[in-house]
Amino acid sequence: MNAVHVCFDGTLFDYFNGYEDLKNKKVRFVGHAKQRIQEDYLRILRYFRFYGRIVDKPGDHDPETLEAIAENAKGLAGISGERIWVELKKILVGNHVNHLIHLLYDLDVAPYIGLPTSASLEEFNKVSKNADGFSPKPMTLLASLFKVQDDVTKLDLRLKISKEEKNLGIFIVKNRKDLVKAMDSSEPLKPYQDFIIDSRESDAMPRVCELLKYQGEHGLLQQMQQWCIPPFPVSGHDIRKVGISSGKEIGALLQQLREHWKKSGYQMEKDELLSYIKKSEN
Repeated sequence: MNAVHVCFDGTLFDYFNGYEDLKNKKVRFVGHAKQRIQEDYLRILRYFRFYGRIVDKPGDHDPETLEAIAENAKGLAGISGERIWVELKKILVGNHVNHLIHLLYDLDVAPYIGLPTSASLEEFNKVSKNADGFSPKPMTLLASLFKVQDDVTKLDLRLKISKEEKNLGIFIVKNRKDLVKAMDSSEPLKPYQDFIIDSRESDAMPRVCELLKYQGEHGLLQQMQQWCIPPFPVSGHDIRKVGISSGKEIGALLQQLREHWKKSGYQMEKDELLSYIKKSEN
């Protein structure tokens, strides 16, 4: 936020005491905060971004700066969503993210940058703590503010997030309560593995890993990152070889065999699975 220049010979030109601010880990606007913000309202988010990079502890703000931000928050409504999203993502991966997101709401900045007005800040507190130290994606943290999937859609309309980011947000909101570890099993990772097997999408595992960060399941996350997705050993061609030609029947049998395979912990091989078809014919 401060204008500091250094020549090739090492001479420092510092007209606004920026060097002292850096030593003291302070973030300030150059000159009057209100004037600087009104020149470019995106500087509001840049203030929060630099705060998360430079300052040692939360809550060390100049009251004048916070007042200027609150008075000019509406100006962000005229800033393009793409520019806002670039800054917001950097805030989410910086330090003091819990404090800064709360401040966005306290200063009435949130509604002008696409965040839900009725956000679940308690959930955000929990998730930011769960994921601390595990490099969650920005959307993984942001999803904790959303109560319903439509909140992700509204964010996309405002910020023009990528398809991958939108799908991750919807996935977490949809599955965070239902896709959980098996409590009464020696295989707590199994529900997540089954989900990936059933999904058959290339990005299913990365999404599940983000969900595990969201849930604070660090041990399961490490196991998941080491797990190699096993290939299902039976194809429709294999079923045709045993004399079944109906496409509908083949599809139903493949699903039945897949369930047997999952229950075996993905250990059953092709011949063993095909034997179920032969038994049913007899």
